[in-house]
Amino acid sequence: MVSRPILDEQAYLPDGAVQTALKVLVVGHFAVGKTTFIRSLSEIPPLSTEETMTRAGQAIDDLKGVHSKTTTTVAMDFGRLTINKHLVLYLFGTPGQQRFVQMWEDMARGALGALVLVDPERLADSFGVIDLIEQYGLAYLVAVNHFDGSPHRTEGALREALDLLPDTPVVTCDARDVDSSAKALINLLRYFLDRVHLGQA
Repeated sequence: MVSRPILDEQAYLPDGAVQTALKVLVVGHFAVGKTTFIRSLSEIPPLSTEETMTRAGQAIDDLKGVHSKTTTTVAMDFGRLTINKHLVLYLFGTPGQQRFVQMWEDMARGALGALVLVDPERLADSFGVIDLIEQYGLAYLVAVNHFDGSPHRTEGALREALDLLPDTPVVTCDARDVDSSAKALINLLRYFLDRVHLGQA
């Protein structure tokens, strides 16, 4: 993980400058890498509510393909990333399990949109997440999180499997890598800006 300094709010704001804060959701199914994604980007020590998984939780949460996972997010993750002196992003990571869905409505309120992390080996697990994001009317980008040895699928195959609209962006990333995660987030911001210019936001 890249070490980042803790910045005072005014440390990067010149006198008289106005800063805009934007809320972005980082969503995805259980164990797809949301906490790792936010940790890799946050310029402040990220708020994390990860707890050790218990045997009771393992009976509920599907560990297929992630048998080594020992912790899980039980509330949310939170991080901050300054884009420039006028723009800062607040990143909210949602729990991926179905039993936490009721939290999503509050977290989605006021969000600019969402970055949907997807595991290429568990595409079907993303259906419910994408349905929720569309239900809340949020614009979103799909970021395929490639783990070591995960299959590489064509964009067309991914779009067909996830039943995405033609204008929904699809990118690949490695949530562990700060540069890769940043590129995914930049693509999301560009998508938002394009929608604003087209009057779709």
